[in-house]
Amino acid sequence: MAGWAQRHRWAAIVLWLAVVAAITLGSTALGSAYRNDFSLPGTDSQTATDLFKRHGSDQAGDSIEIVFKDTAGVESAKDSVEPMLAEVKRMAGVADVRSPFTDASAVSKDGTIAYASVTLDGKTEEVPKEDVARIIDTARGIATEHLQVEVGGEAARNAEDKAGPTAELAGIVAALVILVLLFGSLLAASLPLITALFAVGGAIGLIALASHLFTVADFTPPILMLVGLGVGVDYALLIFYRYRHELLAGATPAQAGRTALDSAGRTVFFAGCTVIVALLGLVALGLGSLQGIALAVAVTVLITMAASLVLLPALLALSGRRIQRHVLARQSKATRKGRTEGNGWRAMARAVQRRPIPTLLAGVIALLALSAPALGMRLGFADSGNDPQETTSRHAYDMLAEGFGPGFNGPLVVLVKGDREAGEAVRAKLAGTDGVAEAGPVMPSEDGALSTVFVYPTTSPQAEGTVDLVRHLRDDVAPPLEHATGAEVLVGGATAASQDVSDVLADRLPLFIAVVVGVSSLLLLLVFRSLWIPVKAAVLNLLSISAALGVITLVFQHGWLGAQPGPIEAFIPALIFAIVFGLSMDYEVFLVSRIHEEWIRTKDHSLAVREGLASTGKVITAAAAIMMFVFGAFVLSDDRMLQQFGLGLAVAILLDAVVIRCLIVPAVLQLLGTSAWWLPAPLARRLPKVSIERPGHG
Repeated sequence: MAGWAQRHRWAAIVLWLAVVAAITLGSTALGSAYRNDFSLPGTDSQTATDLFKRHGSDQAGDSIEIVFKDTAGVESAKDSVEPMLAEVKRMAGVADVRSPFTDASAVSKDGTIAYASVTLDGKTEEVPKEDVARIIDTARGIATEHLQVEVGGEAARNAEDKAGPTAELAGIVAALVILVLLFGSLLAASLPLITALFAVGGAIGLIALASHLFTVADFTPPILMLVGLGVGVDYALLIFYRYRHELLAGATPAQAGRTALDSAGRTVFFAGCTVIVALLGLVALGLGSLQGIALAVAVTVLITMAASLVLLPALLALSGRRIQRHVLARQSKATRKGRTEGNGWRAMARAVQRRPIPTLLAGVIALLALSAPALGMRLGFADSGNDPQETTSRHAYDMLAEGFGPGFNGPLVVLVKGDREAGEAVRAKLAGTDGVAEAGPVMPSEDGALSTVFVYPTTSPQAEGTVDLVRHLRDDVAPPLEHATGAEVLVGGATAASQDVSDVLADRLPLFIAVVVGVSSLLLLLVFRSLWIPVKAAVLNLLSISAALGVITLVFQHGWLGAQPGPIEAFIPALIFAIVFGLSMDYEVFLVSRIHEEWIRTKDHSLAVREGLASTGKVITAAAAIMMFVFGAFVLSDDRMLQQFGLGLAVAILLDAVVIRCLIVPAVLQLLGTSAWWLPAPLARRLPKVSIERPGHG
């Protein structure tokens, strides 16, 4: 593959340009059709939604709230509010509008805060954002110095303008700076970055086109940028660094390119396949939006891998001579000053090898201490209470909590499949239940077969008390009511649905982890023909991921570093596990394959560990630093999920590159000695031979 790309360098580059241009033009012309799908068949909340639709209930559609605040009393603003609500009722996407002036329960006790409920003609993900944006503009257009008007609800949150791509730009700049410091050349530094940008550009356009055929969530593009940039630079850097190593060993640029692809390229291919397998495992979790994200990121990694294996060799063939001159000149200058590359890493490896047990214990204890908070992790979803202070959805959330209590922003929608009398009996029981601030009036469906009761908890939507209330209503309150009335009682609504998704993810996560770890360990077993290498890799990768989840829990659930306390986004653990496990395997294979090369060549195990670390330590650290900055830049995002995702990936990569690869792995390999490469003879005879090192070295 490398030979073809070198011989047909212009054809390879033009082919990539043409493909990316065609994808970009196609996605620009057709646009995207991103949509969220949080349906979860088999849960109470989904059953309730399906029944709403079937029986013609208004509650089949989601709603938004137009909230008014006037210190003189909202009644004084009636003349401007009523015409605005009449206009909103005629707008596209609106099924019904309920005015606060016809419903006394929609006005706070002191009369200064009120809200109008706007029922949409579909779920949030089905109503175009443009329609909701027009409602927001119309509502806020009547605001005056004395009258504050804000719009809340999930649809309003989604329709608000998001901040520009600050995080992506910060990540690109950080990557370029680190690459220039590593190679001392803008040309050399730009090649991995160009490769990554080509891959990301193609992937984003392709996923936009795919969104017309598959369910792809609207928050997928930033995740693609995040993963594509980090992984793209990482893969290209590993290949380029081996290319540079071969140039220093006296190879011609053409030979160096082929050797780099035949060694580091195999590592990249193996690591990329591991990430893709892990991501496709998410599809088995059975959640619509998560499946779309998993497929999109898997495609991004696949395109990134292809760019590293085809586009990068072509770029190296074009600029090989200039890079060779620069690399040799820089090496000559370092030699004159008495510096030998890798000496620092050799010294560190020797220090670890002298005291492997204390090093191993210190590293493992540190990772376990960071992992401990993850045991108390609470999964959920962000709501308007987590939005930036300047957004209208956050203002509306705060005003409703001020006027009607904290639970008002997350009502539970209790559906009674029975007549009105059954609905009234259920409502009376709910109103007296502990944890319930208020139960709204019974609202029958059009055909009279269903009754709906809005239940307002005494606690906020994300509070543990609300989660406990949902479970109490379902497990303790509903069964006796069903027995007494003969009606079916279901607890639904957005708050209950969020909890259902979180519970299902938490239940299915262990099986997903077991499958991914099992498949990855089997691949390592085949590659290194060792029983202990896969076991060590699996345990250490799980430790780095659990430590990263522990840090996220401390920051976002317990409010460290000034973050607003709340649950961890339900998708985060599964996504971080899938991506970090694959990336960790990347470093594992890159480091251990170099150690294995030296072991095969010298049969001196301690020397092999030192030389393997000396030749890979610098590039692994640089690649990790780039990914940390790229991922860490997403903490600057306004989106809470992206903040958690970026912080989790950055911490996991930091721990993996510094604590695990530089300290724990050398210590474990020193303790294992030559048994690190042991494989039972019967198993060795049956396993097929898969080599990741270039021919002649394994």
